[in-house]
Amino acid sequence: MSATPPRSSSVPLPGDFAVVRMDGRVSRLIRIGQWLNASGFADYEHAFVFVGDGQLVEAQPGGAELRPLSVYDGRPALWSTGRYALTDGQRAAVVAAARGYIGVPYSAADYFALGAHRLRLPVGPLIKGYVASSRHMICSQLVDQCYLDAGVHLFSDGRWPGYVTPADLAKLLLA
Repeated sequence: MSATPPRSSSVPLPGDFAVVRMDGRVSRLIRIGQWLNASGFADYEHAFVFVGDGQLVEAQPGGAELRPLSVYDGRPALWSTGRYALTDGQRAAVVAAARGYIGVPYSAADYFALGAHRLRLPVGPLIKGYVASSRHMICSQLVDQCYLDAGVHLFSDGRWPGYVTPADLAKLLLA
C-alpha cells in the first residue's frame, strides 16, 4: 500500500504523514533551498498527509489535491506511522483538516517567507501576514498546519507552519 514501508509499522494510518524523495530539477532546487534555509541538505523534498482508503492530500502549485498514494510507489519515503501517539479523534481531525485544504494554492510568497525568516529580513512579518491571510501553503506547511488544527504540535520551538520545510519534517522522523 505504501511507497516504501514505514519506519514503525507496515501500514500507514489515516492522519499519518510522510516525506518523500523527488527527482528532477525542481527537487534539486528544493534541496538547495532547504540547505540555504538551514534545514539541512536532506534528500526529502515533498510531504503529504495520508487520509485513508489509499489516498493522500498534498500541496501542488495549482492547489492542494486528493491523490492516490500509489503515485509514490517506488519512491523512498519516511512515515510518521508509530511516531506520534495520536488518538482516533486527533487522526480524524488531521484528516478533516487535510481534506479542508484541498484547493489551497501555494506561491512564490511561501518561499520568500522562508528566506526572509532565515535572513531575518524586516519584511518577514509582512510576507508571513500575506501568506497566512491568503492561505497559501507549501507541502510541509500543509502537513504541520493539519496537525496544529488537530491540536498536535510537531515542533516544540513554536515555529509558524510556514517556516517548516520537508527537511524539517524528515529530521523529526529520523530523530
